[in-house]
Amino acid sequence: MTRPRLFPILRIALLTAALAACGGGESGPRPLSEHFQKKFLAQIAVAEQGDVMAANSAWDEATRERDKAEADLREAKNTLSIAKNEAKAAKLDEDSARKNYDAAKASADQNRLKEAETAQQGAQLSRNAADERVKYYSAYHDWLKATLRYTTENAYWREAQYELAQARLAQKNSIAPPGFNADKFVSQESERAKRAADYRGRADSTKGKVIDARERWLAIQGQADKVLGKTNSFPDPMSKKDTGTDPTAGAGGMTIGGSGDGGTAPVADDPAAPSPTPTEDQ
Repeated sequence: MTRPRLFPILRIALLTAALAACGGGESGPRPLSEHFQKKFLAQIAVAEQGDVMAANSAWDEATRERDKAEADLREAKNTLSIAKNEAKAAKLDEDSARKNYDAAKASADQNRLKEAETAQQGAQLSRNAADERVKYYSAYHDWLKATLRYTTENAYWREAQYELAQARLAQKNSIAPPGFNADKFVSQESERAKRAADYRGRADSTKGKVIDARERWLAIQGQADKVLGKTNSFPDPMSKKDTGTDPTAGAGGMTIGGSGDGGTAPVADDPAAPSPTPTEDQ
């Protein structure tokens, strides 16, 4: 089944605005300008349309990856907002622990002082961990914004491959609708391939910052847990998850990076092969 060629107008407007915000004012991706009318291929046997159907399938997969990235970004925004509130609460707890320590010190009660000192240490570590968690979630959120832009560009590239596959099939069968120019489909696919490669590189370049921020948070959170004598239950979006599916494909919630290695959603194989894939680093 052939996918509809255009997204609903409102969805395009919202997604373009969101992606523009991701790029610091950079304009978001625009829909393709060249489309081949599939009705002209109706006379061709289905058995000869293998490349077209394969390209359409790859496009469908790419749009699903984009939709997953969009859903993950929404969840990440909420998680980051909660983390910021928790950091504020941790600061208040630290202030209270400090006051309790001062009171215990003034009482000269050594047992009370020891308990208050441990509580103050735990509160301070918890506050530091909360601050580092905010930094980690912020970096993760930014990575998801870059990933959404990449998957959007990738979906348009796959669509361009689909349009090119149709154009090539038409050309192969001497079908030339009014105004048909196969070269336009070739250049469109090439330009979209370059954009997909560029934005994949941008998304990948933010991965290291997320991993570093996560390691800093885990280290200090571990110290806090040890002092407090309990294990935290804060979400770790880049932890390994046994979802039964490929986590790097965005399975199970906020898991674009759920494999633990921070990998972006991979580019699917190119069934129509109109040009090399935008990156060799799969």
